[in-house]
Amino acid sequence: MNHYSSLKNALIAFFLLLSILYALPNIFGSDLAVQVSSAGDKVITESDLAKITEVLKTKGVHYKSANLLNRRILVRFKDNASQLSAKDALKEKLGRHYVIALNLAPSVPSWLAGLGGKAMSLGLDLRGGVHFLLEVDMHSVLSVSIDKHYNELRTLLRTERLYKSIKKEGRQIAIRFKTLEAKYKALKIIKSELSDLVVLDTYNQDSLMVQIGISDSAQKQAKSNALKQNIITLRNRVNELGVAEPIVQQQGLERIVVQLPGVQDTARAKEILGAVATLEFRMVDEENDPQVAIKSGRSPIGSKLYSFKDGRPLLLKNRVITTGENITGASSGIDSESGSPMVNITLDSAGGRAMLDATKKYLRHRMAVVFIENKVETIVKNGKTTKKRTTTKDIINAATIQGTFSTRFQITGIDSAREARNLALLLRAGSLSAPIEIIEERTIGPSLGADNVEKGVLSVIAGFVLVLLFMAMRYRVFGLVANVALMLNLVMIVAVLSLLQATLTLPGIAGIVLTVGMAVDANVLIFERIKEELGADNNIQKAISSGYDKAVLTIADANITTLIASLVLFSFGTGPIKGFAITLSIGIITSMFTAIIVSRAIVNKIYGGKKIKELSI
Repeated sequence: MNHYSSLKNALIAFFLLLSILYALPNIFGSDLAVQVSSAGDKVITESDLAKITEVLKTKGVHYKSANLLNRRILVRFKDNASQLSAKDALKEKLGRHYVIALNLAPSVPSWLAGLGGKAMSLGLDLRGGVHFLLEVDMHSVLSVSIDKHYNELRTLLRTERLYKSIKKEGRQIAIRFKTLEAKYKALKIIKSELSDLVVLDTYNQDSLMVQIGISDSAQKQAKSNALKQNIITLRNRVNELGVAEPIVQQQGLERIVVQLPGVQDTARAKEILGAVATLEFRMVDEENDPQVAIKSGRSPIGSKLYSFKDGRPLLLKNRVITTGENITGASSGIDSESGSPMVNITLDSAGGRAMLDATKKYLRHRMAVVFIENKVETIVKNGKTTKKRTTTKDIINAATIQGTFSTRFQITGIDSAREARNLALLLRAGSLSAPIEIIEERTIGPSLGADNVEKGVLSVIAGFVLVLLFMAMRYRVFGLVANVALMLNLVMIVAVLSLLQATLTLPGIAGIVLTVGMAVDANVLIFERIKEELGADNNIQKAISSGYDKAVLTIADANITTLIASLVLFSFGTGPIKGFAITLSIGIITSMFTAIIVSRAIVNKIYGGKKIKELSI
């Protein structure tokens, strides 16, 4: 009686040792780091590492280590000041061919990392992470808006043949009419059909001229819509990156805050967040020579000159078959025939119809895929800050249409698998409605303040110690057994959270504290039951066995009902509530193992199979 088999003891010891092993990475912490990776297809090599260390030595920036790992260079620092100085120095020297980003690098020993050991993924309120402040280019928003209204206005007035000339002047539209009658008729149509437009100036000197602009309310609405659409797109992109519990929210009228807790590849996150990219599908102009257009400086009517990334020119038709806005799905892969990277594209019904019509009409002709990317940079020169906006339009490929297709097809001719993955991610997540610029990037500490976090940890430790003291005084040897089981329970919770890489936040810690109380509660029920059995029967071994066996059902019922409640919280909750539910659920399962099985194994070793006259309980 009160004896586990050698196999059962060995299994218990194995699980406990495994838990200790995978909880161990959490004691090593993280280093402040700067991560350098390629902005394009260039492979980072040892020469780049040497160049980076030389720059840091020249600038007098002290660092702990610099290593080349997984095609990126990670430089570790002791303090935040050195990290920020290094980032500025490297950004100045390396140029635009590299992506330089702040990071938090785990300092887990290589032998432990080789066994799959990882530290827990901590939330921003505990670990911090990387903070990006993004600014939406509202100039581009208004430019797009005026372009849209210009096209609508020209189409509307053209049907009535009311204007003599119409042209854009900045954010305004200047219209010259043929007659005063045509002018008044046009103004009436504009007021009824295009309510977002207002008359700014009727040119008293020239009665046939009118200056049209976008109303203030329409401008505000356009900016608001662009900001909201960008937030949705950024959330989709962050989700594609696999970041746990990110924060993407509006700040003011033109800015967006993105906080990424515990990210590993911040350089890729930075590259993906700021990319404003889409695709256009156009037919190739096969009747005209691009070299002639280059020499003359003029493109043929109905065509425009584009080029591949390597500079090869090609004339494409002005008419766009479909764009990235019609893409509903995209995934990267490898072409089975050529072995080169590709992207599988899925279009919506409107895009599918347009593609089907084009492939039927232009069978055996070439169709080009144009990758369009918009960027905005802040340049400070002579104390003046200016915004530099650039748009690049590169042809990815120009392939002959071999057969008709509509909603599903492939894009080949992509330079690398990395470029294919990034393109697929951008197309899946959607295109930003306006360019954005990262105007601030920094590592952030606990959102509740380091002081509050420290006090919170101290309060948890104090509560834990008080529970240990109470159990030791109230139940003596059995209380010490419960304390050992309780500490092992915490180790198991940490190990499971580390293996699952579930994000731990302050609400998650609250779930752990609640679990500690519940684990002790299970032992209290067992010990009190043993006391009852001792009062009814003088057989100590039988009392121990009955105490554990009869309390198990009560403990199981109580824990199962709590587990159901935590699963409901996880299903319907979001963010911090899910964090609380995860730790509570894990804690319930591990506490049943330690409070019932582990504690009994220890009691068996102390009292099992021995003739004793009195229990220390």
